[in-house]
Amino acid sequence: MLLAAVARTSRQVAATSSRSEKTAALAGLFRRTEPAEAPVVITYLSGRLPQRRTGVGWSTLRERYEPAAEPRLTVLEVHHALDRIAAVSGTGAAAVRKRLVGELMSAATEDEQRFLLGLLGGELRQGALEALAVEGLAAAAGAPPAEVRRAVMLGGSLGAVAEALLGRGSEALADFRLEVGRPVLPMLAQSAKDLDEAMDRLGPCAVEEKLDGIRVQVHRDGDDVRIYTRTLDEITERLPEVVAAARELAVQRAVLDGEVISLDAEGRPRPFQETSARVGSRLDVAGASAALPLSPVFFDLLAVDDRDLLALPARERHGELARVTPEPRRVRRLVAEDPEDPETRRAAREFAADVLARGHEGVLVKGLESAYGAGRRGASWLKVKPVHTLDLVVLAAEWGHGRRTGKLSNLHLGARRPDGTFAMLGKTFKGLTDALLSWQTEALLAIAVSDDGWVVRVRPELVVEVAFDGLQRSSRYPMGVTLRFARVLRYREDKPADQADTVETVLALRRDSGS
Repeated sequence: MLLAAVARTSRQVAATSSRSEKTAALAGLFRRTEPAEAPVVITYLSGRLPQRRTGVGWSTLRERYEPAAEPRLTVLEVHHALDRIAAVSGTGAAAVRKRLVGELMSAATEDEQRFLLGLLGGELRQGALEALAVEGLAAAAGAPPAEVRRAVMLGGSLGAVAEALLGRGSEALADFRLEVGRPVLPMLAQSAKDLDEAMDRLGPCAVEEKLDGIRVQVHRDGDDVRIYTRTLDEITERLPEVVAAARELAVQRAVLDGEVISLDAEGRPRPFQETSARVGSRLDVAGASAALPLSPVFFDLLAVDDRDLLALPARERHGELARVTPEPRRVRRLVAEDPEDPETRRAAREFAADVLARGHEGVLVKGLESAYGAGRRGASWLKVKPVHTLDLVVLAAEWGHGRRTGKLSNLHLGARRPDGTFAMLGKTFKGLTDALLSWQTEALLAIAVSDDGWVVRVRPELVVEVAFDGLQRSSRYPMGVTLRFARVLRYREDKPADQADTVETVLALRRDSGS
């Protein structure tokens, strides 16, 4: 398939607000897509690159090249070219990347150049989100959308499902099932303003401590243990203590959902940055483990032996978890069978207060009758924190002055729109330590797309957790509100931009606060 066909479809999708027209355009493209091309085409239409990072900065992208007269670049040729660009390293890497980008751009038509610049700069805005791609793929293959959606959840990759579906038809969907050793997208939580609201919304529920750790999915098959992050990256070799803990469980085959966290001598959580750095470390794992051991804490069981538990009610899944996992390895929880009972409500509030007193960040309230919605931000899981926090995407940063001269300081923050773009909510430079300023400057310059000497605009990739006191009206920003007294808590290197908080979440907070 020519890249021109993908670029043309991207333009068509961006030009219409009709969901049915977007889906029809995508379906038409997928019908012409070869199975081997499908993972790349799907990823491009989601505004991403399979390579994730290419090392190409704004100084290279601002160069202009004479476009080709006729389209001749294929999707796979472009994919291989970007592989070569991403693999460049060492002395003179910037010059080599610039030359390779120039060769690619010179082979592209004007329309293809615009598309490639959008991809490389993280600025592609055509609204072809995964949900639309699933519907278009289902229409192209004549498969039920619900079954395609489930296959994506269990297979962990829309591209892999697309390749199989376009190659073998609907029967290929049976290949995508929960299997030990193949990670699935984790279930995520929505927010509630307080514990009472969460319990009122869910009815019979469990109130669990919300740990300030790193989400992990642990797969055990006999002595073989595999550990995956929330983005499905394997990190088994970095967590030997988690491997050992998984082998001690009273089960031979299982898939468990949980967190790893570092605790101090008094059992209180260490700073998230320490846990994150330890999980991210690839060097001297044995030494890092001895210096900063991590504890796995499990809160859900997705499969045991050869049984898929995803559709079971949460109360039954937890019963199975308790059967195979010792209490110190399970998250602390309180079951509220009757949330309307005043005594039950009082006990839940006391439990939540104790969780905060022990240094954790809040509670998760989970409906007892809910299934596990892999890959979904389910309404049956509600997180409650004592302060307002949002996970927002950094859109730009301003050069600092005074003692912050030479450092990128004031952050421009955005929430995710339904079409994949970001709505700016405001700025903040508060909460940034000297060490974080240095790290932030280096990280943002690596993904910069422009610098006018005052503001550096970046690809929307880095997620930062921001605390704030509330929302206030503001005509300066597209949503009509801005954050009050926003301050940076931490960067969420474990979370991709497509899992940042949404405009809908912010508007819900606005309604609740009466702003």
